[in-house]
Amino acid sequence: MMDRHAAREIAANGLWRQNAGLVQILGLCPVLVISSNIVNGVSLGLATSLVMLVSGAAVAALRQFVPNELRSPIFILIIAALVTVVDLLLNAYVHGLYLVLGIFIPLITTNCIVLARAEAFASRNGVAQSALDGLTMGLGLTGVLAVLGGLRELVGHGTLLSGIDLVFGPAARGWVIHVIPADAHYQFLLAILPPGAFFGLAFLIAGKSALDRRAARRAAGSEVMAGTMNSVSR
Repeated sequence: MMDRHAAREIAANGLWRQNAGLVQILGLCPVLVISSNIVNGVSLGLATSLVMLVSGAAVAALRQFVPNELRSPIFILIIAALVTVVDLLLNAYVHGLYLVLGIFIPLITTNCIVLARAEAFASRNGVAQSALDGLTMGLGLTGVLAVLGGLRELVGHGTLLSGIDLVFGPAARGWVIHVIPADAHYQFLLAILPPGAFFGLAFLIAGKSALDRRAARRAAGSEVMAGTMNSVSR
């Protein structure tokens, strides 16, 4: 069984400390290409999270039966089977979004994040821990895709939630938020094109590093203050 402390550590690592997009810098191809808006980024991120959740649990359950020499091919086979299921579900139920995401759904099979977590974590830990690790790693990547997609969409088009109708149908077109009025025909190409993704990701990585340094300084200051108080009390 997994205790709460272990679960919190796994969640913190996946969502923040070892974030796949901002710390490990893995899976940059989909991160940079699909993050043109929030809907595309979150959709691909959730698909990846589902694959990582189930593949982590499956690899952990089968790890004792898999010879070391065949580990990578078998792990890839498990991941490919799950990606095929996700691919077929998206094609069947959200065909418009499926067409937009295109080749990046099948490419989840070879995504470094998915295979790396199967090799580094799921093959060495229990089913519950591996499932949680896969889910939180996937959700951490989804958060990066959502923020990066939101920034690029807002700066590039002046909108948020563009393309939401691809998920919820034509009735959802009214959910699109026009921060800049549509009749202004606003467009900033640098944000929409691939260079905008590189700049946006760089800002997010720098922002996370700044927050981590600030948290470290606060923790160090608290330790110094606690040590001073102990010395005075003695």
